[in-house]
Amino acid sequence: MIRVLSYNIRSMRDDRAALARVIRACAPDLVLIQEAPRFFRWRKTTEKLARAAGLVHVTGGATAAGPMILSTLRAHVERTEDILLPRTPGLHRRGFATAVVRIGGARLGVLSCHLSLADRERYAQAGLLLERLAALDVPYAVAGGDLNDRPDGRSFRRLAGTLTDAWAARPWGGEFTSTPRDPHQRIDAIFTTDGVEVLGCGVPHGLPGVREDDLTAATDHLPVLAALRVPATG
Repeated sequence: MIRVLSYNIRSMRDDRAALARVIRACAPDLVLIQEAPRFFRWRKTTEKLARAAGLVHVTGGATAAGPMILSTLRAHVERTEDILLPRTPGLHRRGFATAVVRIGGARLGVLSCHLSLADRERYAQAGLLLERLAALDVPYAVAGGDLNDRPDGRSFRRLAGTLTDAWAARPWGGEFTSTPRDPHQRIDAIFTTDGVEVLGCGVPHGLPGVREDDLTAATDHLPVLAALRVPATG
């Protein structure tokens, strides 16, 4: 089993100790971060978070305009690539953090994303995400992030039309990811390619060690945790 956590951490502008406790309590093998620190001494800041959560930095951060991937030492990293997406004047630059890792006998492509607030740009980025995931050229992959779109939105539906929405496949825990103090919408999600079995996915309410006060203090999104079974590959 592989545990994947997707989490928008709002540039670590909130309670950093609470953030680290939430991540550690979820015991993820892979963490798909959005809004990682991007400016002055960002590498040092993210390394501190990784150490506090018992993880290591794999790729991303400022080099991917915010998305980042962390992992445990259980993951053997084959390769990484950070991609900057086409920029629309007046809007924030967006990007993808990507990697190919081996965990146990499984070989897995990984992508962390934070899609645009603008509908037209977001829809185009959803298409680029599908292209980039296919370009990893691995039999199994997982993508996750802050979509800035709800399940009935056309960008979310574009992804769910090709990939498996892990929450829809096997809901567990909470559904809504925004906002922590008033959860009313699901705009963060984890998707998998065919062949990956979703054992459960959702906001980790009630998970041992995950405190509700930490969830509200850590950042302005709730995390999404997925337990996956990925077939072994040769």
